Amino acid sequence: MKKIINLIIMFLILYITLQVLINSSEVVKAVVFSIDIFKNSVFPSLFPFLVLSSLLINYGFVELCAKFFKPIMNHLFKMNANAAFVFVMSLLSGFPSNSKYTKELYLKGVLTEDEASKILMFTHFSNPLFILGTVGIFLNNQKIALLVLFCHYITNVIIGLIFRKLSPSKETNVTFDRKPLSFGNALREATTNAINTLLLILGTITVFLVLSTIINKQFSLPPFIQTMISGLLEMTQGLKYASLLNVDLRTKAILMTMFLSFGGLSVHMQVLSIISDTKIKYFPFFIARLIHMAISGILVFILYSFI
Repeated sequence: MKKIINLIIMFLILYITLQVLINSSEVVKAVVFSIDIFKNSVFPSLFPFLVLSSLLINYGFVELCAKFFKPIMNHLFKMNANAAFVFVMSLLSGFPSNSKYTKELYLKGVLTEDEASKILMFTHFSNPLFILGTVGIFLNNQKIALLVLFCHYITNVIIGLIFRKLSPSKETNVTFDRKPLSFGNALREATTNAINTLLLILGTITVFLVLSTIINKQFSLPPFIQTMISGLLEMTQGLKYASLLNVDLRTKAILMTMFLSFGGLSVHMQVLSIISDTKIKYFPFFIARLIHMAISGILVFILYSFI
């Protein structure tokens, strides 16, 4: 069975390679587009936070967050208070940094396997600057961008409440022996880890944009179906296509919110790659994203009439 699966995968890769050669001009455009996304949005918004978060962990910010947000994490989400660091930093930096922060705390023994899997479920925040900038520009409407931002963010909290009784933490918070590195070593380690993570993100964005381009080139799909496939594969291209659909503004806002909340398989692959060498579970994260899509889309549909 394994040989058959490997054979199928091999032929799929060969087919994709052939399509890359046949549609080389379109593929090059997709690669250039992915690099533009990376240099104009992903790198500027994520790099500072990835470096700073590692430094903050090194100098005790986890403990400070735990102390300050202990009532919220313990009583509202039934979570280890130290998980507050992941929640706070993910709000500021956006996905897939939540998986990076979660992994770091898990490897340091601050979070258990179940706690790490749980916090990953409701910290899938898109970078606020990305939403306000990209959605605001695509739709030329900042009010809609704010609505998308609110619905996307508040749904994470709702998911945290829905699953609050899932693997409740036995301890209110975990203390650990931290031996801070010297600032020079801490900065070097933080920078190296950040660059490695960002290169992984660039690679997955490029791969899924190329796949999306090949699918759109091979099949003459209706614009709506093309948008859905693109958005589920790579979120940014889905946002672009959604803004170009010949539908009303409410429908565009709903689709964009759903794409952001799911994240695209590109983001899922990034998360999976980051946590692959740990026991942190991916499946709860996947289920949470499906719920995230549904609830955030419904919220936009309901609240649109009030703006």
